[in-house]
Amino acid sequence: MSRSTEGGGRSTSEARARLLSTATRIFYAEGIHSVGIDRITAEAKVTRATLYRHFTGKEDLVLAYLDQADQGIRGQVATAVADGRSAADRVWAVAGSITAGIRSPGFRGCAFLNAVAEYPDPAHPVHRAVLAHRQWFLDTVTDLLAQTGDTPAEPAARHLVMLRDGAMAAGCLFDPVLVSETFLHGVEGILTARTGPAPAPGATASDAETT
Repeated sequence: MSRSTEGGGRSTSEARARLLSTATRIFYAEGIHSVGIDRITAEAKVTRATLYRHFTGKEDLVLAYLDQADQGIRGQVATAVADGRSAADRVWAVAGSITAGIRSPGFRGCAFLNAVAEYPDPAHPVHRAVLAHRQWFLDTVTDLLAQTGDTPAEPAARHLVMLRDGAMAAGCLFDPVLVSETFLHGVEGILTARTGPAPAPGATASDAETT
């Protein structure tokens, strides 16, 4: 990797990381279209020329932001579905990673749903990046649920993804704890329909009372 430098001995790779970190923070908190290149470069403390050495333009920066979010979620899911757990426990672990995000400080909903609302054209690269991420997540959940029962898993997987979308949208508008509990009850219903009643790992007393 090139190590050409920019003032103070900072490498261009450091400048790129700072640009992406700044853009990620602002895009997620405030939206994409409302944020201009000048705002990003000013807060990242780099010049426009530096930005264009790393990204072809704002769209390229947005795609990098979504790619980073995609990789982060893939990593969370990979951890959740680690070997040694039952198929149902893996589904619960994925659900738990979702509720952990909803309850995290600064939660502003799903980065991908937020982005696609600003890029409705199905042919736009940002829109396509969102759909690719969502297809990966749907495929992953389908594969996991297929291991929990003999009936086709696709309807259950679509149901879980819809529950996840609703929870992500509601989690930044209402009590995130209540939203998380409601989401987990829905996941429990999906699993119960496929495997029969079973308590969620680490479920609270109130959760158990609903089974």
